[in-house]
Amino acid sequence: MAMRQLNYHHLLYFWMVVREGGVARAGVRLRLAQPTISGQVRALEDAFGEKLFERVGRRLKPTEMGRVVYRYADQIFTLGRELEDTLAGRSPARALRLQIGVANVVPKLVTCRILESVFRLPIPVRVTVHVDRHERLLADLAVQELDLVLSDATVGPGVNVRAFNHPLGECGVTIFAAPKLATKYRAGFPHSLDGAPFLLPTEAASIRREIDQWFESKRIQPRVAGEFNDSAMVDAFGQAGLGLFTAPSAIESQVRQQYGVRVVGRLQGVRQHYYAISIQRRLKHPAVIALIETARRSLFK
Repeated sequence: MAMRQLNYHHLLYFWMVVREGGVARAGVRLRLAQPTISGQVRALEDAFGEKLFERVGRRLKPTEMGRVVYRYADQIFTLGRELEDTLAGRSPARALRLQIGVANVVPKLVTCRILESVFRLPIPVRVTVHVDRHERLLADLAVQELDLVLSDATVGPGVNVRAFNHPLGECGVTIFAAPKLATKYRAGFPHSLDGAPFLLPTEAASIRREIDQWFESKRIQPRVAGEFNDSAMVDAFGQAGLGLFTAPSAIESQVRQQYGVRVVGRLQGVRQHYYAISIQRRLKHPAVIALIETARRSLFK
């Protein structure tokens, strides 16, 4: 479709519906009646020849094409705001935009260490982080809603997404616990772990298989007190003294300081791997290049 055919008023109404989470809220922000906004969005769908929304229960949810259009619209209206600032004499520095997806099994301290180099670049970068399941993030990456996905797993052969795995590095795995539990189970490690309460990632996490195999090799049967698909929940419950938990050895000192826990022992032979996944084989985004180089050089030496 030629640029002259794109109605930016229609695009604005669509963008606002997605941003506000519904037609009613968009109407309040735009001070327009709901039928007016709905009609303009339908006109945009007619112009594109694509459905931009689908109804899920009582809510409108963007389709795959809707998510693509929203991302472009967001960039367009961000540029518009920057233009207004420039004309008003405020001359804002143009920030690079970086949309990062992070698998929910990746520890938040690892994510922070990987991304901190982006915030220290000499050029301004506007970072948006989305935390979700590995599979859902890959789907968003496929429609270019994300620039990069950070995960503990690669894109497997059974996944219908053309993407490339960029290894960030690997490290060992450490067992932590609140002080009283650590004192109790450190003596006689690793056999002291037999019957010990553990807070573990769910089987969806790649490291869970490695941990289970390590237990089997040592003939240890821990008591699984909880399973979590979110690393932050594991850390919170571990901090509360409700069980032993694992974390990457690369952030061992940070885990001890932030959560007030102690090291029980280390899983010899177990390695935690991390990857950056993109739809480009050759990376070009300067912020992406910076975070990958920092992870390889500093975090996972």
